[in-house]
Amino acid sequence: MGESGESSVAVRRIHGLDRGSNYSASSGSTAWIGKGLSCVCAQGRESDARISFELTPSQEECLQQLQSRLDVVYDSTKVDHQEALRALWYVAFPEVELRGLITEQWKEMGWQGKDPSTDFRGGGFISLENLLFFARTFPKSFQDLLQKRVGNRSLWEYPFAVAGVNITFMLIQMLDLRAAKPRTMMGALFLKILAEDERTFDLLYCIAFKLMDHQWLTMNASYMDFNAVMKATRRQLEREFLLEDIQRLEDIPSFRLLLR
Repeated sequence: MGESGESSVAVRRIHGLDRGSNYSASSGSTAWIGKGLSCVCAQGRESDARISFELTPSQEECLQQLQSRLDVVYDSTKVDHQEALRALWYVAFPEVELRGLITEQWKEMGWQGKDPSTDFRGGGFISLENLLFFARTFPKSFQDLLQKRVGNRSLWEYPFAVAGVNITFMLIQMLDLRAAKPRTMMGALFLKILAEDERTFDLLYCIAFKLMDHQWLTMNASYMDFNAVMKATRRQLEREFLLEDIQRLEDIPSFRLLLR
């Protein structure tokens, strides 16, 4: 207890960021994605105080650029969106010819139906960009998760692609990226790293996806456990992100799970 009678919390100091005296580790809400899977984000208590961190001009610019990406919905009539989706197929299955953008083949990647565009509603176009970044930057880990190569797998596995859209949505909620300024310590640290590396959100996505699969195996999970696995993934990611001496995403312990 402090001299004022209020409880004190030891929190990590981030140089270059100003904040108020109150601190909330995370906040968010639960939203449903797809027909069978839910994206679970930690619930903030009504009594939790919201705070605002001051941003440098470069951090504010990076946040606005990222928010612009978040605002782009997947549009199946746009040629660049069509080409991005087609590119995803060929990084996933380079030796298999895609018969069309609407085909039963997409179920092999873990989309819920023959038209992946219906599954992008929760994550938007950025969720497709995230999957492409993962496939191109960490091809071995991407293929391990897609093909379920590692560990003792469940008879009822999570659908890879839809899980990926859920992870995009979870990160947006966890980092409170719709806000004009970060309102959590984690959000503030994220923006500090983002200002130094524009790939930060995409790289964090890769870490989160691999960590989710790691949690899945550790918990011996099956399809109906996806909700609990996402909760565990978010909690672990928050703990690691707020460790001392995290100056870049490569310092996060779970980054070491990724293989190129």
